[in-house]
Amino acid sequence: MKKYLFVFFLFTFQNVFCQSLHQTLRGTVKDLDGQFGLVGATVSIKYKDLIKSTVADVDGKFKFEKMPLGRVDIKVSFVGYEDKLMSNIELTSGKEVVLDIALQESLVLMSELLIKANKVKGEVENDMALVSARQVTVDETQRYAGSFNDPARMVSSFAGVTGNMEGSNDIVVRGNSPKFIQWKLEGVEMPNPNHFGDLGGTGGPISALNSNLLATSDFYTGAFAPEYGNVLSGVFDVKFRKGNNEKREYSFGIGALGIDASMEGPFKKGSGASYLFNYRYSSLALLDNLGLVDFGGVPKYQDAAFKIVLPSKKLGSFTFFGMGGLSNISEKTLDTLDAPLTNGNIYQHVREEDFQLNNNLFIAGLNHLYSFTNNFFVQSGVSYAGWGNRELAFETKNGKVFSGTGKFLEDSLLQRHESFNADFANFNFSTFIKLNYKVSNKHKIEAGFKYINTAYDFKNQEFSTEKLGLVTDLDLNKSVDMFRNFSSWKYRINENLTTVVGFQNVYLPLTQENSFEPRLSLRYQKTGKGAWSFAYGKHSNMDHVANYFVKVEDKNGLVTQPNKNLALLKADHIVLGFEKRIGANHIAKLETYYQNLYDLPVENDAKSYYSTINEISGFKKVALVSEGKGKNYGVELTLERFFSQNYYYLFTTSIYQSKYIAKEGIERNTIYNNNYAFNFLIGKEFVNFGKKQNKTFGINAKLLYVGARKIIPLLRDDKGELAVNPAKGLYYDYSKAYEKGLDDVFQVNASASLKINKAKLTHEIAVDVINANNTKARIDEYYNPKEKDKIGYYTPMSLIPNLVYRVKF
Repeated sequence: MKKYLFVFFLFTFQNVFCQSLHQTLRGTVKDLDGQFGLVGATVSIKYKDLIKSTVADVDGKFKFEKMPLGRVDIKVSFVGYEDKLMSNIELTSGKEVVLDIALQESLVLMSELLIKANKVKGEVENDMALVSARQVTVDETQRYAGSFNDPARMVSSFAGVTGNMEGSNDIVVRGNSPKFIQWKLEGVEMPNPNHFGDLGGTGGPISALNSNLLATSDFYTGAFAPEYGNVLSGVFDVKFRKGNNEKREYSFGIGALGIDASMEGPFKKGSGASYLFNYRYSSLALLDNLGLVDFGGVPKYQDAAFKIVLPSKKLGSFTFFGMGGLSNISEKTLDTLDAPLTNGNIYQHVREEDFQLNNNLFIAGLNHLYSFTNNFFVQSGVSYAGWGNRELAFETKNGKVFSGTGKFLEDSLLQRHESFNADFANFNFSTFIKLNYKVSNKHKIEAGFKYINTAYDFKNQEFSTEKLGLVTDLDLNKSVDMFRNFSSWKYRINENLTTVVGFQNVYLPLTQENSFEPRLSLRYQKTGKGAWSFAYGKHSNMDHVANYFVKVEDKNGLVTQPNKNLALLKADHIVLGFEKRIGANHIAKLETYYQNLYDLPVENDAKSYYSTINEISGFKKVALVSEGKGKNYGVELTLERFFSQNYYYLFTTSIYQSKYIAKEGIERNTIYNNNYAFNFLIGKEFVNFGKKQNKTFGINAKLLYVGARKIIPLLRDDKGELAVNPAKGLYYDYSKAYEKGLDDVFQVNASASLKINKAKLTHEIAVDVINANNTKARIDEYYNPKEKDKIGYYTPMSLIPNLVYRVKF
């Protein structure tokens, strides 16, 4: 009997691994403006010399089963619509590919109809955005070297975008502060989606967004479409993909950033409903908690995310989504300073600081889409989000006396006190409604309203040497409302010329300010001759609420809150662009822009350089007035070869200026004026190798060269010698604020990956290395008495590899 069982299992095992590897590709074809399924649309798929076609059903759905693994090209066509091409869609054995494809209705009469592909690779799905917009794909996020599967790090390769070279994933767009980036999830504004984020910041060292959940998203760098409000710098509109609504699928991964698991599938087959869940836990924290390794100040974090889609025939489609993260770190720092005494002994000053940081974030929402007719549908939603940050620091001071020979003689009294205590939390409730009406194939109208209520609970205390105790400079428990509405009209004048006209209106009851912001964009595109685009928009942004309610003490000891009436920061954006398709897979794009900034918060001091637009995070305890001005202008070039024939490359360059004027009246560089940035990315895949031809190996590299970040230098005398005075707290030369920087940064990132397809599962092994050349360029300076010249330097992160293994089945 055992013999027969052995033969049976051996035959089954061989049958599983000898069967041909294949996968299912399916999806939905819909009208871009009306979002209804296009019954009868033709979908053709090409794999090497194999061409297969099918027709979409009554719901616009299509399916290809048992497709060979590899990369395929897809063409979708429908009578009266412009064709759409999608290239290099990857099929692996571990996961089905599910696509949502939207077609644009043609303006050309049937008798004149010339079928052509209308959607250029890299264009965003929001057809109201005609300029300064770029698509962010999961494939690129996972492929670009140095991205660490983080979409924020990935977009720093785009023209006009630079990152934080010290290691955070801050996004600096066209010289604007990263705190004016607007993050959105499923169309809803969300808090900073990063672990260990700072108050007022929008970046962090580790993203809580897991690329395994992401769908194709949109990124905007200026002159935003009318629907985007309360933003000056850039918009990152992140989307979660839908879970597989026909088949249960799983993935498990382990790497330097964490151990994570995902699951997805249908609630009930045939219902169209699906779920998608993911959870990740810090790998280092797990080892530390198990006691296997003592890391000391190891960062610990965990995050989770989900998306649930519930379609119905009569009530429309409901989407539940959310994400959350927890992170904490404890550190100890020890500083010693030896000073000779007059009697020959040595006095050693010892300062020890215990620092604790706890951070949390979450967002949960419900979106609803209901179609009244094929040409009229309504989107609405409600969400609740929060962000919290607790920082606590204790300082211990001790003085020891040693003889000249190093013999311990005595120590002074031990002093331990709480040096810093900050507890920040904000909770955001929002609701919106958006109407979409397709008047005809030439006219489309959108209009919407959004209400946001944010409750703040902030308390900030710092130790005062004068009062020998904690002093509260921010104690805020208040909610702030914001009302926004917009309207936009898209008019396709002819097949070559399209315009979008509209406005965004922002009302802030806190200051009783109303900002009416007109928007206009044009795009002229003629087949084979490239496309010209132009846009103008007025934009505004509320500064961080801490700047409105901070407590300021004047020279007489009087404490007031002088900043409650700060105006919204405002900017006029003007963009002119040209792009040209070169063959099927190349595109060259040139954009030039000018941003006129005004009503910037600056210190109410005629001798001060200070403006809040240079804040990296946190806030300063000074009186502010909305009298600052600024300007950002530059030119951006992109030359890209989209992934085809198993390789790609991307070259981007940005040459720009970022200036501001504070109350002193002097035009200065902003801290983010790097002047220039260059990126070159290249990658290659080697497919179908190995005995079973089931392996794919990929290599990628990124070279970046970024101009020096502007700094406030340490005090120096006329001879250039250091002239700081620690006893009086004098360290920096504010009269030379942001005049110059230190070193330009040249950095090399590299990555490699291996995919192995087995029957019904895929193994992935990848390594991604940031700063492979281990550059030590000087980014900023600070006073450090331990150094020979008493100057310390901030430098880029040292070489950091991220090794990841993942299995999908």
